[in-house]
Amino acid sequence: MVVTGRVPLLLLLGLVPVVLRPLPSTPWLWLLLVVAACGADALLAAPPRALEVVRGPVPGVRLGTPGRSELVVHNTTRRRLRGLVRDAWVPSAGAHDNRHPVRVAPGDRPLLRTPLLPRRRGDLRAVGVTVRSLGPLGLAGRQRTLLVPGTLRSLPPFASRRHLPSRLARLRELDGRAAVRVRGQGTEFDSLREYVRGDDVRAIDWRASSRSRHVVVRTWQPERHRRVVLVLDTSRTSAGRVGDVPRLDPAMDAALLLGALATRAGDRVDLVAGDRRVRTRLRTHGAPDLVARLQDALADLEPVLAEADWPGLVGAVAALGRQRALVVLLTPVEPTAVEAGLLPALPALTRHHRVVVASVRDPALEELVAGRGTLEEVYDAAAAARASARRERTIALLRALGVDVVDAEPDRLAPALADHYLSLKARGLL
Repeated sequence: MVVTGRVPLLLLLGLVPVVLRPLPSTPWLWLLLVVAACGADALLAAPPRALEVVRGPVPGVRLGTPGRSELVVHNTTRRRLRGLVRDAWVPSAGAHDNRHPVRVAPGDRPLLRTPLLPRRRGDLRAVGVTVRSLGPLGLAGRQRTLLVPGTLRSLPPFASRRHLPSRLARLRELDGRAAVRVRGQGTEFDSLREYVRGDDVRAIDWRASSRSRHVVVRTWQPERHRRVVLVLDTSRTSAGRVGDVPRLDPAMDAALLLGALATRAGDRVDLVAGDRRVRTRLRTHGAPDLVARLQDALADLEPVLAEADWPGLVGAVAALGRQRALVVLLTPVEPTAVEAGLLPALPALTRHHRVVVASVRDPALEELVAGRGTLEEVYDAAAAARASARRERTIALLRALGVDVVDAEPDRLAPALADHYLSLKARGLL
């Protein structure tokens, strides 16, 4: 049984009979009367266990995007339900305004909506639905928590989506839907046309020119139906925070933008994510809903405080097929981790694929290097300069091994990686 705030007020009202009839038994009689009224009120309340509470499907939303949960409360009793229904979720689901005052007649089915605002990725679950049924006097009632399952799928936010239209416009130029055609080795043949001054002489088709009164050149369009393999590092280095977010989050954002762009370019996108073991593996086969599938695959990933097993991740890439691909390693350029784990595994990748390392750069290092005001700032600047120099040496070592390195701040990594992809496609290097 539960009581409401009216009970203390009713007890205070007992001061009136105590003053009018100042006998030792008067307070006890009044207390007995209040207890009896509360018991009778609770017995007259609709029993919560007899209610049928059904939760509708909870659609998935992106992190930070509002969602909602809907409950249908069916009053199967013969009594009117008066009280409160609380739809409880885990704190990270961001449930608010989830206490619903209700007055439900017998047989009615009201719909209760609870706004949600997720604050973390993954599956966020409902805790339970608590029904507090009060009697007609509003003094006391019954309360019971019902297990009504519900899950909100919180997906990566894909903040870099705003960069997609401008990159698609550049892709249309490369793809021939605008007036631009790319010429060079390694691209797909498109058509023949008459030679004009400024054309590359290597593009002249001498056999076709011999059958024409003019010199004819070949035109080319960017290669299509290539493979792009995204390898997302979820090891301890991805747990390091840059600003307010771990490095893993901007890496996911970059993977989503590149995946959306590569799909529009006609390429096939695959995903491998892991640390000491492979956490997820996704083969899309040119699926039109690639971004949605990528978001769903990335939603549950969190950094693991363990070293990355790069030989295992390289083996997972090899298991996807031997066809030449653009392999994008989304991993922080942390000198110790790269030199001890990634470098020995790189030859197996660079032998068959074009490899790009996309890394999140911390702008705080540059700020520390610039500080020279106090003695403490000088020491901090020296340490930051040493860390930056070691990091640059690691990047130079990767490039010497034939690996392209895209190193950018968190909010610039996604567009920088997309631009590098378009550059490779324009030069026919995929």
